[in-house]
Amino acid sequence: MTRMTPFSNPLLLGFDSMEKTLERIAKSGDGYPPYNIERIRAENEQGVKLRITLAVAGFSADDLDVTTEENQLIIRGRQADEGEREYLHRGIAARQFQRMFVLAEGMRVLNAELKNGLLSIDLDRPEPERLVQKINISVKD
Repeated sequence: MTRMTPFSNPLLLGFDSMEKTLERIAKSGDGYPPYNIERIRAENEQGVKLRITLAVAGFSADDLDVTTEENQLIIRGRQADEGEREYLHRGIAARQFQRMFVLAEGMRVLNAELKNGLLSIDLDRPEPERLVQKINISVKD
């Protein structure tokens, strides 16, 4: 029995990697750290501007790593556990995380800023040029 997916339509060509990406996203269920995604509206500008804000209280800039790899934005946080402390109660753990966002074609990361325990990452996607290309048809006898 074959599994039917939205991308199994014969008119959708070359979307195999998109299907695998959607499956990977569905499997990642960790909600840490919490985040917001907002659209930033700027007058007289075309395209899309977004800001991703993650709550990363307790992490310094040295503990955080923001990278892009292929079409993914990857944010990692690693805190070193301070060894020689004696806790009477420990409610704040040194926690590691990795949060991934899949970026659409043409998305660019503009900058990342850490302020008051919030990591903000600005992205944009300029309006693409509308290209119409005429394909010549060769005739063979």
